[in-house]
Amino acid sequence: MTTDAAYRTNRTARPDGADTWAVLLPPGRYEAERLVHHDTLELTGAGGPRPRAGDQVAVLADEPSRLVALGQVTDAGDRRPEPEDPQPERDEPRLVITYTRRSFDTPVPADALTVDGPITPLHPTAFQALADQLGPPPPRQPWMVSLNLPIEATSPAEAVREFWAYVQELGPRELPAFVWPSGDELAMQVFVLGAEANQDPEEDD
Repeated sequence: MTTDAAYRTNRTARPDGADTWAVLLPPGRYEAERLVHHDTLELTGAGGPRPRAGDQVAVLADEPSRLVALGQVTDAGDRRPEPEDPQPERDEPRLVITYTRRSFDTPVPADALTVDGPITPLHPTAFQALADQLGPPPPRQPWMVSLNLPIEATSPAEAVREFWAYVQELGPRELPAFVWPSGDELAMQVFVLGAEANQDPEEDD
């Protein structure tokens, strides 16, 4: 699969109703997207060709190149600000992509796709080939997620405040989260840094 820059030379006509693009996540952003659920991806400062609202996007992670999500542009930074809106200190290009399909835990290899910078025009055929590899989202099911922190306090209310202070300070990078399918506690797993982690010291010996 390759990009087709010539396909984008005419930005006034969109016969299929929307253009298609490849967007490369900035360094470190892939790990952040895996740790905490986000509905949107916001990028600033990318120059060159610009998507427009309604365009479809393949979100890629680099080294190695892999498809981690699909999305649609919901804000291309081309809205005229209202007089009462606060004016930004710097006029940086802004792009907001709303996720339509996530696959951060099971990305699809995209080594055959050639990208040129953070935002690359993508031929619809190449975009569809990537989307087909990703496939439909798996069925959703209820999960139980828990954090267990031993906390010393003088009252239940203080213990709860201490709990949230620890959660805010340590977050998903340090705190182990316990997760299991609802009704099947024996299938409990421990996750740290967005991935399953071994918390049994006997298995480490």
